[in-house]
Amino acid sequence: MKNLWSDRDAKAAVAHYAKQGINEDLALRTYTTRLLGGVPALVQHGGGNTSVKTVMKDLLGKPVDVLCVKGSGWDMAVIEPPGLPAVRLHPLQELIALKNLSDEEMVNVQRINLLDSSSPNPSVETLFHAFLPHKFIDHTHANAVLAISNQPNGRAICEKLYGRKLIILDYMFSGFVLAKKAAEAFRKQPDAEGLLLLKHGIFTWGDTARQAYDRMIRYVSMAEERLAEGRKKIVQAKLPKKIAPLEDVLPVLRGLLAVPTDQDGGFRRWVFDVRGGEQNLAFANGKDVARYSQQGTATPEHVIRIKPWPLILPAPEAGKLEEFAAAARVAIAKFADKYTAYFNRQNAKAEQKKIMLDVLPRVLLIPGHGLVAVGKSRKEASVAADQAETMVEVITRAESIGRFESISERDMFDIEYWSLEQAKLGKGAEKPLARQVAVITGGAGAIGAATAKAFAAEGAEVAVFDLDGARAAEVAKKLGGIGIACDVTSPDAVKAAFAKVVQHFGGVDIVVSNAGNAWGGRIGEVSDELLRRSFELNFFSHQYVAQTAVQIMLKQKTGGCLLFNASKQAVNPGPDFGPYGLPKAATLFLSRQYALDYGAEGIRSSAVNADRIRSGLLTDEMVAKRSKARGVSEKEYMSGNLLKREVKAEDVAQAFVQLAVAQKTTAAVATVDGGNIAAALR
Repeated sequence: MKNLWSDRDAKAAVAHYAKQGINEDLALRTYTTRLLGGVPALVQHGGGNTSVKTVMKDLLGKPVDVLCVKGSGWDMAVIEPPGLPAVRLHPLQELIALKNLSDEEMVNVQRINLLDSSSPNPSVETLFHAFLPHKFIDHTHANAVLAISNQPNGRAICEKLYGRKLIILDYMFSGFVLAKKAAEAFRKQPDAEGLLLLKHGIFTWGDTARQAYDRMIRYVSMAEERLAEGRKKIVQAKLPKKIAPLEDVLPVLRGLLAVPTDQDGGFRRWVFDVRGGEQNLAFANGKDVARYSQQGTATPEHVIRIKPWPLILPAPEAGKLEEFAAAARVAIAKFADKYTAYFNRQNAKAEQKKIMLDVLPRVLLIPGHGLVAVGKSRKEASVAADQAETMVEVITRAESIGRFESISERDMFDIEYWSLEQAKLGKGAEKPLARQVAVITGGAGAIGAATAKAFAAEGAEVAVFDLDGARAAEVAKKLGGIGIACDVTSPDAVKAAFAKVVQHFGGVDIVVSNAGNAWGGRIGEVSDELLRRSFELNFFSHQYVAQTAVQIMLKQKTGGCLLFNASKQAVNPGPDFGPYGLPKAATLFLSRQYALDYGAEGIRSSAVNADRIRSGLLTDEMVAKRSKARGVSEKEYMSGNLLKREVKAEDVAQAFVQLAVAQKTTAAVATVDGGNIAAALR
């Protein structure tokens, strides 16, 4: 483990924060907290915590002894001083005299002693930091420490390695009881430089920020050196000669995990994050995967995001997708039964009865591919994937020196069904398009970019296709999606682009087929080449996109939505615009044909016809030319409709969103033109 301390950077941090009125203690506390949080092998996604005991002034200007401790929700890698809220120290220390203190009481007493009531909740381990006398305390869930302590003989390994330098405690739930136990243990072992909580993590302390940090790096490095002695490797199972590709496998799994909702035709879908790599593959392909993967999580709090164990799936053999789907369905059902039995078994012992969470897995192990994390969003799936990779890392290294063993099932349940987590259930409604994956073609243009933004705002995960891959990536990056270079006039390019979407998100639910270009000319005089070129982009590309999307949707068996940009030219052709209007008219009927042919599978298909939208089709130069030809201002030309209002790309985007949300609407045409009777259908 590399020591990242820099005297120059530390001094710079002190100077930087001094300008904000932050004292040196808190400045250095922030600096080393960020050092720890920036190393995934030490801390991940809000895990770990740090503290410093210092003096601050209250509202009256009086000096107060405080504990600045990491606040709930802050990521140590990017923490700032507000993420280390100051709590009056002495009232916290007095709590050690109590025999019992509930979690709710603990949270309340911590909040009422905050110097700033708007601060986040202090860490659940705040009392641990308060009851010990040290000025600086660091806490991480270091992978290496977990690998040596998550063993049947973990205590013996750790005691031999660390001697009396670290206090070794058996695992117990974080909070008041652990804080009292740690303080008692320190009184018996006052020369200790830290504490190792078996199967949970490591604490180090010191008189200075650097001393506490240096000790953390030193003791984690010792664990890494111990693991380097390991020689055992995971024995690999025999797999089929040819594994089915992810783009075939993932939609099947996504469909099997989807849960029908009370709304007709609705599903509660999931988003995936796939992690391959040598170590993940070796783990998923292991001959004994049914043993080592089902022991529990690497560190207790991971259970909140990835459940007590992953789902083990059979290897998907190429050409045998139906057999894989049938076996996967059985495996998912067995997982649900196992989880339900676990809940019922432990809930029967609980003093306060709990509400069962959903019974679906959050991590899938697929031989031949690695692991797949499952979440309500791509962001949530990515966090679960990071924790799943930590699980793989810790278990693999633990198995190299012995045998991985996690905390007990009872302890696992207590973390997963912690009262403070249960209190959050049912809070916060999901957005209308949450858990759905939307593909927008022509996504770098004005209408496409506005549509991608509108879908992301309603909760959808977005994939942006455009001939200009760099611009597609730029649009998608702002929305947390992916941008893909794609020539939609090439069937192979379209299939390859959709395969990337599936590999990234797990599937596809909505497609906005928007790409197009306007070619003009008198229809009796245009060349065959120009007309065919227009049909390739303005009709056949829509067919290639829809056809590919439908095949994915059919594998998912959760329906879907196809949306086409048909343009008002499809029903109200303009003079000298036949090369554009003819294929658009065909696209309008293509939309209705998909509605007719795939409605029984729950796949909806509708279109939007818009007029006079500033975009790649109607440039500012074209607007100026047309308005001049009509003898009106640009504003008058663009608002030349019944409502006398200019229609913008954002208005078209909203029409697409409304059609996507309308679960019982298909074969519809939404007109977005401010009022043009000639283009009105019904």
